[in-house]
Amino acid sequence: MNLRTALVLSLVALIPAISCRKAAEESLKTGDLVFVGIPMDYSIEEGSMDEAISSATGTTEELDLIHVAIAEVKGDSTWIIDATIKHGVDRHPLDTFITDFTLKDGSLPVFIIKRLKDPSMAEDFVENSKKFLGEPYDVHFLPDNDSLYCSELVRDSYILPDGTHIFNEAPMNFKGPDGEFPLYWKQLFGLLGQSIPQDVPGTNPQDMSNSPAIRQVDVKLVK
Repeated sequence: MNLRTALVLSLVALIPAISCRKAAEESLKTGDLVFVGIPMDYSIEEGSMDEAISSATGTTEELDLIHVAIAEVKGDSTWIIDATIKHGVDRHPLDTFITDFTLKDGSLPVFIIKRLKDPSMAEDFVENSKKFLGEPYDVHFLPDNDSLYCSELVRDSYILPDGTHIFNEAPMNFKGPDGEFPLYWKQLFGLLGQSIPQDVPGTNPQDMSNSPAIRQVDVKLVK
């Protein structure tokens, strides 16, 4: 066998491995995080929760990430564990998740999938999240109050055995790009009888998506 023939055979041998690796990247895996993004210029119904979150967490990037959820794959079934006003902390089929986040014009938001760079404890993190099933959505956006908002659920679930959180907290921001509080937040916290928890330590999907612990993968969500 000459050198050229050996080289060709070596390259051919690599094709199955490359194909398998690409195929693996194209499907959700347990422990993946699903971020929900909307275009910066998308018109959301005024006064909605999504509008307020979008205004508070938006950047100069093309998308506002308004939600984050946890994926669990069991055989041929894909489940989503997340915290929403509609369901509280809940585990439901992927179809339900996609339907819930269908935009008012019938189109879908942008789903960005990020995977742990070290997936060795992914299943453990998902099991951690199930301990919170049934808890209400945290409309107060405060820590340690027996209720959770979406990124808070992720942070409290992705914890190492020594108690270290994978995702960091940062002072929360509820102000819009103009530096003022959107009407939604004023009305919500007014009804709750509390001040807006500006700068209280917490999390949001936009910041969480930039964590060095995760990487983006090319996964397309379909019902």
